[in-house]
Amino acid sequence: MSENAPEPGLTVAVTGPTGEIGIAFLQALERSERVAVVRGMARRPFDPGSKGLSKTEYVQGDVLDREAIDRLVDGADVVVHLAFLIFGDPEQSREINLTGSRNVFEATAAAGSKRLVYTSSVAAYGFHASNPLPLHEDLGPAGTEDFYYSAQKAELEATLRESLEGTEVEAYVFRPSIVGGPDSPALVTNVPYVGTPSLVPSAVRALLDRLPQPGPVILDPGTPMQIVHADDVADALVKAVEGVGVPGCYNLAAEGEFTMSDLARELGWRSVPVPDLAVDLTAALVKRLPAMPSQAAWIQTARISVVMDTTRARDVLGWQPRHDATATLRATVEGAQAAGLVTATGRRGS
Repeated sequence: MSENAPEPGLTVAVTGPTGEIGIAFLQALERSERVAVVRGMARRPFDPGSKGLSKTEYVQGDVLDREAIDRLVDGADVVVHLAFLIFGDPEQSREINLTGSRNVFEATAAAGSKRLVYTSSVAAYGFHASNPLPLHEDLGPAGTEDFYYSAQKAELEATLRESLEGTEVEAYVFRPSIVGGPDSPALVTNVPYVGTPSLVPSAVRALLDRLPQPGPVILDPGTPMQIVHADDVADALVKAVEGVGVPGCYNLAAEGEFTMSDLARELGWRSVPVPDLAVDLTAALVKRLPAMPSQAAWIQTARISVVMDTTRARDVLGWQPRHDATATLRATVEGAQAAGLVTATGRRGS
């Protein structure tokens, strides 16, 4: 913690360092004078040298393998848990996210690490119209049950508390908004859009017929949304690794907000305002589109604002995001376009 003497030569173990936050985080750890060694583990191949990471040691492994987790965290001063499956089969995600995360939490407690840093999500608050806005950390998690990503994020915060109860491990929990940036394209590559107007319900098709020409169309319920740059999330995580401030929960979001129409504009697509997007209309739409169940759930949640207050992160951690919402949204789109993941006519493979 900040009032204690510095802890030079920290050994940091990281699960999921190859994801949308992971690479930016490893690069931030590389710059930290307090960090001596970084151990990373994820399921995909990764060469730290290809990113100029001299502190990082990497092994392939699975969070479902408790023995592999035990080896990873053995002797680590700080454990950072980033591994999480966002899109995919609900049952598979439950096994990886809940069982895998519990393995990490319990192994950290058994290893006697000083700190555990966990990336939760704004989704842990749940998408409830009754939530007071802006959302503050003391509201606590109350995930939306029919949106498994939200429900699992909320459940895991309880699992974390249970796993560390009676130990001296300090826990930092971050609840970032949507994460963006040039190497974080999930917002763009997973946003549901209308590519073929003839496939959608007539009530929506009537709106689409007003457009001057065909092309990708995003439906916009007008809900304000937040985004945060991966580099800014990485900065917050490093502060926790170094023991800045006090343990606890912190909201992370850039200055400003955006809507789905702003995203469509950056993509060069079109948007249709649908201020009264009814649940039954949404359900009819997603059944006819080639969207995964998790993407369908995101359409539902886009109707409920989950704008957060980030004062605590700024005041307690001294966190100052360097990118606002507009810049982050633009960087996200430009990165996805540069990687060939999305074009003016839609997503690659769609």
